[in-house]
Amino acid sequence: MIAREMFEQFKQRFGPLIVRADLPSDNRLFVFVDPSSVRYVTQHIFRELDARYVATIGADDRPFSGKFLVAHNFAFDKEHLLCGILAYLPPDKPQIDSITDMVPAASWGEREMRDLVGIEPVGHRYLKRLVLPDGWPEGSHPLRKDTLWNEVPAQYDPEREFKFDEAPEGCMVIPFGPFHPTLDEPAHFRLFVEGEMVRGCEYRGFMVHRGIEKLAESVMNYNDIPMLAERICGICGCVHNVAYVQSVEEAAALKPPPRAEYIRTIMLELERLHSHLLWVGLACHIVGFDTLFMQSFRIREPIMWMAEKISGNRKTYALCVIGGVRWNITPELKLELRSVLDKLESEWRPVVAAVSHDKNIQKRTCGVGVADAGQVKSMGLIGPVARAAGVDIDCRRDHPYAAYDRVEFDVITEQGADVWSRLLVRAKEVFESIRIIRQCLDKMEDGPLQLEIKDELPIGRMGLSSVEAPRGESHHFVITGENNRPRRWRVRAPTYQNLQGIPAMIKDQQIADMTISLGSIDPCFSCTDRLETVDVRSGSVKVWSQEELLKLTRKKVEG
Repeated sequence: MIAREMFEQFKQRFGPLIVRADLPSDNRLFVFVDPSSVRYVTQHIFRELDARYVATIGADDRPFSGKFLVAHNFAFDKEHLLCGILAYLPPDKPQIDSITDMVPAASWGEREMRDLVGIEPVGHRYLKRLVLPDGWPEGSHPLRKDTLWNEVPAQYDPEREFKFDEAPEGCMVIPFGPFHPTLDEPAHFRLFVEGEMVRGCEYRGFMVHRGIEKLAESVMNYNDIPMLAERICGICGCVHNVAYVQSVEEAAALKPPPRAEYIRTIMLELERLHSHLLWVGLACHIVGFDTLFMQSFRIREPIMWMAEKISGNRKTYALCVIGGVRWNITPELKLELRSVLDKLESEWRPVVAAVSHDKNIQKRTCGVGVADAGQVKSMGLIGPVARAAGVDIDCRRDHPYAAYDRVEFDVITEQGADVWSRLLVRAKEVFESIRIIRQCLDKMEDGPLQLEIKDELPIGRMGLSSVEAPRGESHHFVITGENNRPRRWRVRAPTYQNLQGIPAMIKDQQIADMTISLGSIDPCFSCTDRLETVDVRSGSVKVWSQEELLKLTRKKVEG
C-alpha cells in the first residue's frame, strides 16, 4: 500500500510533529502537522523526496472546527501518490510560515490564500495583491464563511488603479495587454525593456475573476457544480467537469461504472485532440504561417462535429454527474468515430512532417522561451511545458483515473525546453490520443452509465483529483459539506502554474519573441482567474430565474 508506506516514512522522520493522518485510498495521503513544522515538512518532501508541488489551499473552517485550514498538495509521480500536508490555524491569528523560499511554485497560491481567505504567509517576499483589485478594502476576504456570496463591500473603490512596480534602472516600460491582438482574454504584462531585449516583467491578471468557488459552496449543489466547472475554461471544460466529479467521488468513496469511465476517457481525449489541433494552428498563426493555421482548423472540425453528435454540443458537453455520465456512445457513434479518427490520422501525419522540417518555424521557435528542467521543478511547470524540457510527467499515467489504467500510450517528451519542443510535443500527442480512443472503443463494456446513489454524501471528507488537460495538469481539491454541496472546492488550472514561468522564459529575449513565448504555454486566463450578476457600482443584485434565462436565449435565437 503506497500511501501506508509513505506515511511510515513520514512517521520515522517527523514523529511527534504529525498530529494525525488520513489514508482514504492506496494513492491518497493527508498528513496533518503542527503549523510550526509545515516549512520543515514541505522542505523535506520537495527537496529530499523530490515530490512535485501541485497546489496551495486556504480554507475558512471556523464554523466546523473553529479554525482556519491550510493545505499544501504534492505529487509523488513515480509512486503514483497525491499527498496533502495540512495544518489548522487559530481563528484569531491565521498565520503560517511561507514555504516560497524553498518552493517558489507556491508563491501565487500563498498570495491568493492571503487575498481570498485572509491567511497570512509570514516571510513571503512579495505579498502584493494577486486576485483582489486594489480598490478592495483591507480586511474583507471573499472566501471567508461570514462573507456572503453576493456581497460587495461598501468601501470598495472601483476607480482605484492598480499600482505597478517601478522599472529597473536603464529600462523603459512597454505594456503588453491588457488587450492584445493575439490574446482573446485580458492580461497585462508590464515589460521592462532595454533596447530590444526584455530584462524582466510584472504580471497583472485576475481581471475576470468570477468567484466560482464561492458560488459552489453557497448556492449550488453537487450536481449543479459540474456545469459550472465546465465553464471554467472554454477549451478544457470537460477536464474540469471530470476533475470536479472525481474529487467528490473520491471523498465519498464512490466508483463509477466501467462504461462511464471509458466514456469519460473518450471525451477527454476528443477534447485533447481539438485543443492540440487548435493550438498548433494558432502557434503557426502567431509566427506568420497561416497556411498551416487554416489546415489545422480544417482537420479539427470533424472532431467538433463528433463531440456534438455524442453530447449535443461542440463544447461544454455536460458529460458528468456524481457517479457517472449522462451520454452514451452507441454502436453507430462508435463506427462513425472510428472513421473520423482514421481520416484525422491520415491528414495529420503530413502536417506534422511539414512542421518538423520547416526552417522558418524553427528559426522563430528554437531557443525561444526556454524553461529548463530546473525551472520546471522550482516553478511547478506542467504539461507540454514540462515534457518539452525532458521532464517525463503525465497524470494519465502517473495518477491514472477514468479508464487510463486500462489503455496503453506513450508520454511524448522532447529535450529542447523551448517553444519548438512544445510544438513537437503537442503535435505528436495527437497520435497518442487517437490510439487511446481506439483502445477505449475496443474495450468498452456494456453496463450502466451511472451509479444509483441512495444515501447522502458523507460530510467533512477530502478528495483530490488531478486530470491531464491539453495544457497540463488540472487539480481539484474538495471538502464535502452540508446542504448537498462542498464545504470547500479549490481549482488549480494548468495556466495558473505555467504563467509563473513566463518571466524566466522571456528574460533576455527579444520583444518580438514575447507573443510566441506566452502563446507556447497556451494560456487560458479565464480558467486561471476562475451566474448571477452583480452591478458593482450600484450594489444591486439580479438573480436570473430559469424561466427568464430561457426567454433570453429564445429571444436571442429568434432575433
